[in-house]
Amino acid sequence: MTSEIVVIGAGTAGARLARQLGAAARVTVFGEETHAPYNRVLLAEVLAGRYPADVIALPEVPVRRGVRATSIDRARRLVHCADGTSVPYDRLVLATGSNPVLPPLRGIGPGLPDGVHPFRTLDDCAALSAAVGPGTRAVVVGGGLLGVSAARALATRGAKVVLAQQGEHLMERQLDASASALLRTHLESLGVEVHTECRVRGLRTGADGAVGAVVLADGFALDAEVVVLACGVRPRVGLAADAGLKVRRGVVVDDELRTSDPYIHAIGDCAEHDGVVHGLAGPALEQADVLASVLKAEEAPRYTGFRALTRLTLTSAPAADPSAAPLDLAAFGDPTPRPGDDVVQLADATRGAYRKVVVRGDRLVGGVLLGDLASVGALARAWEGDEALPDSVPLLHLLTNDGGL
Repeated sequence: MTSEIVVIGAGTAGARLARQLGAAARVTVFGEETHAPYNRVLLAEVLAGRYPADVIALPEVPVRRGVRATSIDRARRLVHCADGTSVPYDRLVLATGSNPVLPPLRGIGPGLPDGVHPFRTLDDCAALSAAVGPGTRAVVVGGGLLGVSAARALATRGAKVVLAQQGEHLMERQLDASASALLRTHLESLGVEVHTECRVRGLRTGADGAVGAVVLADGFALDAEVVVLACGVRPRVGLAADAGLKVRRGVVVDDELRTSDPYIHAIGDCAEHDGVVHGLAGPALEQADVLASVLKAEEAPRYTGFRALTRLTLTSAPAADPSAAPLDLAAFGDPTPRPGDDVVQLADATRGAYRKVVVRGDRLVGGVLLGDLASVGALARAWEGDEALPDSVPLLHLLTNDGGL
């Protein structure tokens, strides 16, 4: 096993790798944030006030906190840092994660106006928590998973929330139109005002430099004291690109998560494997586990990709409707069928439940479940394992409590 391993990034992937390596190597982990590693997936729960920040901390690993790596000297195998230090490595692991996408809006210059926030880190969460209270007018730009989570969290804090989504429906990457309509109804029951097919043109600021409104393409202005930019994320590849590594959308890696330099690996949100950048916690954890085995020179593991299932629970906002039940959601694969696919769909408008799976040949290729996840366990196993569906099971039974499997 190599003796000196340097990991740049203390997020989900970097922290998991350090734990998996344990005492088997001398590992140095650099983290730009001053916080101990934490579970980014639960940031919305912290913003909603359901969890204190320390609850989402990951199992502790030694991290050089608040230290930013500035360059990589591949010839000498050194990492140079902003604090003036340089650290040698035998193997280097890039776990640099991703940055929030800041849309090209009027009113956004080199820095964000007061009241405008990304939603990616614990510091972002703390800043939003300090800025939002009952009655605060908040606009969330972006209706994907992150935007929906942020809107729900802000509504839970009593804010007057408007969610502006450019696409035709919410969570377009995971949901079909019918499921999205149910999600929209649920958000509206929490007091969130939802606008789809709504393009944001810019921000309007006051004389004090603070945001005052979000201006739409048709000229209509949404009053705002707080604006959350939830327009997706982009892999952080600058360090890798400056070092001359192969970069496309992410840092390109092979099945051993090795970059174009045999002494440098990449995992997590910054890594691109077989043309795919996942940007999800599940693949990041799996990549860290595979790489730990590679670095410990155990059996020859390979990373072959990840089939991700998205789960989300939207709980009620007391200020909107204390009696409202939470909405559970699960989605996997592509819920849009192709010609020749079989589709099984059940809807119960009274209970707000919707279940749909798409079958191509003898394989599940996608599905959406809202409100009733009783069958999600069996469906997830069949999907994640890419298993052939048994001929003896009628397709309708896929949506029964045990998934029919």
